Amino acid sequence: MVDGATANLFLDAAGAKAIGASIAIALTGIASAIAEKDIGTAAIGAMAENEGLFGKGLILTVIPETIVIFGLVVALLINSA
Repeated sequence: MVDGATANLFLDAAGAKAIGASIAIALTGIASAIAEKDIGTAAIGAMAENEGLFGKGLILTVIPETIVIFGLVVALLINSA
């Protein structure tokens, strides 16, 4: 049986906000890393065949990082509410 003080510890709104914000950042970071790994591998393979594709490879490698920025925005919105 859990007493009232311990039950309130588990239902703290600030803690739930912090967990939600950290999940938003963590999942977007992991998704971005997986996408960047695949895109980076393909970009290096393309640049090995044609060095003129460096700019396109660089741009395509940076695009998944915007997912983390969206995760940061969601985390900030969660914490401000």
